[in-house]
Amino acid sequence: MEQRPEIKRENVKTLFESPYLRVADLQYAPGKHYYDATRRDMENLTAIKSDQEFEAMLADAVSCFVILDGEGEEPKLLLSYEFRYPAGQYLLSVPAGLIDEEDRERPDVLVSTAIREIREETGLEVRDTDTVRVVNPLVFSTPGLTDESNALICAVLRSARPTDLSQEGAVGSEQFDGFCLLTKAQARELLKKGRDERGKFYPLYTWAALLYFVSDMWLEA
Repeated sequence: MEQRPEIKRENVKTLFESPYLRVADLQYAPGKHYYDATRRDMENLTAIKSDQEFEAMLADAVSCFVILDGEGEEPKLLLSYEFRYPAGQYLLSVPAGLIDEEDRERPDVLVSTAIREIREETGLEVRDTDTVRVVNPLVFSTPGLTDESNALICAVLRSARPTDLSQEGAVGSEQFDGFCLLTKAQARELLKKGRDERGKFYPLYTWAALLYFVSDMWLEA
């Protein structure tokens, strides 16, 4: 295996900093620079972690594959239209959100964050009859641009009903424009088309949720 470039803390410079986003200059060799858009503090950048720290690190956020599986009803994947500012469009999206500082103190940080985000963005409460599990503890979004990462969580809700859905829990900059409940056949069609029912492209995490649903992997939850 070819030796990888080593990025040392003293060779990292902050180019831009705001309460929500930072841009770091990663000097990986003399005169060689790469740029990283990140939510992390400079001391917690992924690029400067040791192998041990990398393998143990916590994701920045969770993305949730929510499936309604009521008794006697056809299972459906729950998605919603959320306004995505960089795209300037309402995009078909999964319930998702950043891991808050108070979440990090909990032993089940990923699951508890997912339950909170599902409540806030869909109005649905996770109950004892439901199942929430980690599909993948950390996947990177676009590591050629950012070190941002998400944990993938599957929530199978057996007592929830479409009439319980609400988007009144939106906080901060969040803006929603309705829900989308998809049968397996409908989800497969969206995978084939590469566009949602409104003709718009959708995020990669939505594609992952669609694929996870139609592959029946959620039945292992």
